[in-house]
Amino acid sequence: MKSFANGALSNSEAQKKLYYDMLLIRRFEERSGQLYGMGLIGGFCHLYIGQEAVVVGMQANVTANDQIITAYRDHGHMLAAGMESRGVMAELTGREGGYSRGKGGSMHMFSAEKKFYGGHGIVGAQVPLGTGLAFANKYRGNDGVTLTYFGDGAANQGQVYESFNMAQLWKLPVVYVIENNQYAMGTSINRASAQSDFSKRGASFAIPGVQVDGMDVEAVQKAGAEAVAYCRKGNGPMILEMKTYRYRGHSMSDPAKYRTREEVDDVREKRDPIDHFGSKLVQRGVCSEEDLKAMDTDIRAIVTDAAEFATTSPEPDMAELYTDILA
Repeated sequence: MKSFANGALSNSEAQKKLYYDMLLIRRFEERSGQLYGMGLIGGFCHLYIGQEAVVVGMQANVTANDQIITAYRDHGHMLAAGMESRGVMAELTGREGGYSRGKGGSMHMFSAEKKFYGGHGIVGAQVPLGTGLAFANKYRGNDGVTLTYFGDGAANQGQVYESFNMAQLWKLPVVYVIENNQYAMGTSINRASAQSDFSKRGASFAIPGVQVDGMDVEAVQKAGAEAVAYCRKGNGPMILEMKTYRYRGHSMSDPAKYRTREEVDDVREKRDPIDHFGSKLVQRGVCSEEDLKAMDTDIRAIVTDAAEFATTSPEPDMAELYTDILA
């Protein structure tokens, strides 16, 4: 397995890491979809295919004190945060080797070690929690910033605006990353949002917002670097609206009949974050086509291993029913 560690990277290494991390998420999610279709993953399963540039570009800017929290479309966020493919996949299949010991499933995984605080199934619930993590950072004076992700659908939740108000009042170090993939479940943003420019959603709280091409990993990284630096300096929160797109349905049970196949194919052909960034790397002389294929081969082996682990790891013992319970 190739390793492009976070830290002091040369420009070419940093670019390779962005590509590698996006491709790992893509191949992982493709295999997750296959396992779900085989009945090996139960419950809900929301794939991140098409949106990989958002979390990979943002994660390139974090330090050891920063945290990440997101909604239920979360496998990509876990992998970008450095969580192991084996542990994530085993949680999807409900096995003992999963990050939540097989009890959380697709939507509820955590890793205190990687400072990944979920995976939350309730729409918008992670936004006040992320704001609370930012409050803890300010209280402790540890220079940490919280990346709080949510979608265009969650952006209409009342608790989001309560969080905005508190974060700005107390100048909390939180970047609100709105992953606008154009559809809240099956409803176009134009039918559900009176203000569809989500970068403006913090205007009444004097929270600055920026609209970003979420299909361009370098644009995301640049905007993320500026936002994280803004928050780390004690200026308070910032909103980044990522204009992105999901190729699959809202969840695995969604046939996505609310949009045309031509629309999806057009985005894949013209804006795919991985294909287009790979072409840039070749044009710049950072990688050859053979190098990209080698990365893909490496990643496919990692994902195959994760799937094997996730289908052979034992199921949790019945005693696990009585652990992690708060009375």
